[in-house]
Amino acid sequence: MRLRRGFQIQPGERILVVDDVMTRGGSIGETAGVVREWAGEVAGIAVVVDRSGGDVHWEVPLRSLVRMKAITHAPEKCPLCRDGVPLTKPGSRKQ
Repeated sequence: MRLRRGFQIQPGERILVVDDVMTRGGSIGETAGVVREWAGEVAGIAVVVDRSGGDVHWEVPLRSLVRMKAITHAPEKCPLCRDGVPLTKPGSRKQ
């Protein structure tokens, strides 16, 4: 994760980290790490959908528009697997 298009963070600048969906908080953690690398301060985190079920905790305030628990199944109990629905990778990251 890195800043692009000439974007810079000034030392001490307060940054609000915003993401669309948070499940485990990996992308948010990486973004917060970049802010700290530039000597910025993460002032808070905002997400549209919090799918963590309250399992992710931050040192700064977290605000979301919607909170929901992501439903997971063991492979042998997954109804989609049982019905032969093909797997697709969710999210915006490349594998």
